[in-house]
Amino acid sequence: MKSLWIKGLIGLALLPGLAGALELSGPRQQGGLLEGQVAPGSEVEALGRSIPVDAAGRFIIGLGRDAPAQIELRVRSAEAGEVRHQIQIAQRDYAIQHIDGLPSNQVSPDAETLARIRRDGAAVRAARQTRHAERYFDSGWIWPATGPISGVYGSQRILNGKPRQPHYGIDIARPTGTPVRAPADGVVTLAADDLFFSGGTLIVDHGQGLSSSFLHLSAMRVEVGDRVTQGQVIAEIGATGRVTGAHLDWRINWFDQRIDPALLVPPMQKAISE
Repeated sequence: MKSLWIKGLIGLALLPGLAGALELSGPRQQGGLLEGQVAPGSEVEALGRSIPVDAAGRFIIGLGRDAPAQIELRVRSAEAGEVRHQIQIAQRDYAIQHIDGLPSNQVSPDAETLARIRRDGAAVRAARQTRHAERYFDSGWIWPATGPISGVYGSQRILNGKPRQPHYGIDIARPTGTPVRAPADGVVTLAADDLFFSGGTLIVDHGQGLSSSFLHLSAMRVEVGDRVTQGQVIAEIGATGRVTGAHLDWRINWFDQRIDPALLVPPMQKAISE
């Protein structure tokens, strides 16, 4: 992707390598992942958080489904002080998806089920607290499985006629037992067999706050702590958890921002032909 040069509030075009300078590439839209470069030793802040920057000055920023039309990115250095950059973010329209016929206890869980859901959520949050500084995602990205897309990022799900939170992943419909491959290098931080909503669930940390989640799995091929490489078989597609059929739900988080996996990989048809 072409690099995008941003101008600071001082109104001058910033040059690479200078304190306060910023080089930014990637889709500036809701669901996008931006890759940045600043002078080594600089500090970066955006979206209300301090952003991990490696020794070479490289960092990433994930833009959630409802990211605002403009975000401010601050670059601080001893030489230049603080330079603020205003970045425009394209807004998206999302599909509405109706899913009917789900058991009523899954749409409106009872007290016991709610307690289980909270325990599951705590386990997932704990797994995401294990974050590696290494940029495993520099391996690049591939689809973890290929097949018909049955659910897209950002769509609003209506379950048995009741609106629920948006869908934050991309669904790939394939039979139970179909291999799931690591889309990028990383380290396994969660391998749970039976979460209420997502069934067999695997989380792989890709570094700098970026992680993939793979839901509804029928089998795991890796364990917590395993280092995985792009293309390695890590699990099998299933129909576990709350589903209407076998498929893989692939999601990506950058800290608390949920980004669109489809923006990281080539179009599905191109991936299949390759």
